[in-house]
Amino acid sequence: MSAPSMTKFILKRPWLKRWMMPISKCVDDLIPEESDTVMLALKRLPPKEAYDRVFRLRRAFQCSLSHQLLPKDQQTKPEEDYLYLTPIIKQIEQESRERDDLDSMVVNKEKKPKPQPYSH
Repeated sequence: MSAPSMTKFILKRPWLKRWMMPISKCVDDLIPEESDTVMLALKRLPPKEAYDRVFRLRRAFQCSLSHQLLPKDQQTKPEEDYLYLTPIIKQIEQESRERDDLDSMVVNKEKKPKPQPYSH
C-alpha cells in the first residue's frame, strides 16, 4: 500500500484480529486515509459502498466508546467479507506508475535523410 498501515500488525496477532474483525467489515476498513492514493480511492467508491464504510466506522467507534463488542448477529460473516477498497488502490497505483513512466519517457525523432537532387 501507499501509506503506513496497521493491518500487518493486527493480522499477526490472532487475539487482536478476533477483536477487530467484528467491528470492521474487513481489512480494507483499517487502511489509513492519510495518503492521496487512498483518498482518491475513497472518492471512486460507489455511493452505497462509501455510505456502508462510514456506517461501519461510526458503529465501530461507538462500540469502542461504550467498551462493548458488536452483537454476533450484526457482525460480518467471513463468507460476506470481500475487499472493496484494495482493488481500487492497486488500480490507482498502477495508473500513477504508468503516468510516471509516460512523463519520464524520452522521444527521439529519427532524422530523415536529406533528399538527393534528382538527376537525369
